[in-house]
Amino acid sequence: MGQLVVLAYSGGLDTSAIVPWLKEHYDARVLCYAADVGQGDGELVGLEEKAVRSGAVGCVVDDLRERFVTDFVFPTLKAGAVYARTYLLGTSMARPVIAAGQVAAARDAGATALAHGCTGKGNDQVRFELTYAALAPDLEVIAPWREWTFRGREDLIAYLKSRHIPTQASAEKPYSRDRNLWHVSHEGGILEDPAAEPPRDLFLLTRDAADAPDAPEELALGFEEGTPVSVDGVPLGPVELVTRLNEVSGLHGVGRADVVEDRLVGMKSRGVYETPGGTVLRAAHRELEQLVLDRRTLSLKDQLASKYADLVYEGRWWSAEREALDAFVNETQRRVTGTVRVRLFKGVVTILGRESPFSLYSEAYATFGADDTYKQADAAGFVRLFGLPIRIGAQVKARTDAEVPAD
Repeated sequence: MGQLVVLAYSGGLDTSAIVPWLKEHYDARVLCYAADVGQGDGELVGLEEKAVRSGAVGCVVDDLRERFVTDFVFPTLKAGAVYARTYLLGTSMARPVIAAGQVAAARDAGATALAHGCTGKGNDQVRFELTYAALAPDLEVIAPWREWTFRGREDLIAYLKSRHIPTQASAEKPYSRDRNLWHVSHEGGILEDPAAEPPRDLFLLTRDAADAPDAPEELALGFEEGTPVSVDGVPLGPVELVTRLNEVSGLHGVGRADVVEDRLVGMKSRGVYETPGGTVLRAAHRELEQLVLDRRTLSLKDQLASKYADLVYEGRWWSAEREALDAFVNETQRRVTGTVRVRLFKGVVTILGRESPFSLYSEAYATFGADDTYKQADAAGFVRLFGLPIRIGAQVKARTDAEVPAD
């Protein structure tokens, strides 16, 4: 018998074809690995049977939903990381947790190689393989899309048919989708034209704002040290909390983003994303930070948020850089505890109020009414010193202008 290869498996057309291809070209026994990160039961039902029909020796289905949210989603949320200005990194965060689970399954099974179905054009190949490099540098990596001669779906369908492996795939596939507990991404088809409006029937998690309820809905979101912990005062676990917010926010049309982004390999691509619960959590978390963190800490954190977003997007999760950034972020989150009230209405999240035992807001200082706390006369010296560089610059300019002879 040949070597044992553990394949990151979805049950779709690509990975269904990879199973027999690995057997033929690597004389391999193939163990499929599938992770449940919240993509829905429809993609997981019958997956083991499907893998075996394709020629695999078996299929491991791993429930990683709680780990995904707790160890990947919430740290990225706390960091304030957003890529390409609006992308909340749903697919980017899921890949390292899936790849880590795949490595663990390979270790348990005594495998000597890892395989994935990512194409040579996309970002996911990097995210998977950087995880392999960090957690299993001794294992061989096989990426069939970079080796085989198949050029598209038609070739793969014909290949499976020639091997008498059943498939329900058709040559026409309007969109490429990736779904997990945090979001759904849509690519391909008409979306490859950045000028084209996304079709109304594209979306899975969010209603069109025009079709959303005519009555708004209000929620109170509770945080402890930056981590979401409750909705309307009811404590919820991480999976339950995100699921609940996805449902209610999607109902009100919140969380759509149409993004032209820069892929790692250098090309621009267009993705349409639905992140309903995540959009609300991001808005609420930012408001709570604004209440409890000082200006300079907020500024530094905002600067590092883009670094964190790049790191996640590029698959560099398992790095000393991410650990160092997490240490900084966690320190900033020690007092990000409190409640934020929001209103959801016709695709819009509105902040209604925020409160925290660590609030830096003082009514005694901020009031426009009469007060004995803030001595307004003290501001004269502050303003004079604060404007000193401007004043000196103006004086120098006036002197040098006077010295320049007229034409």
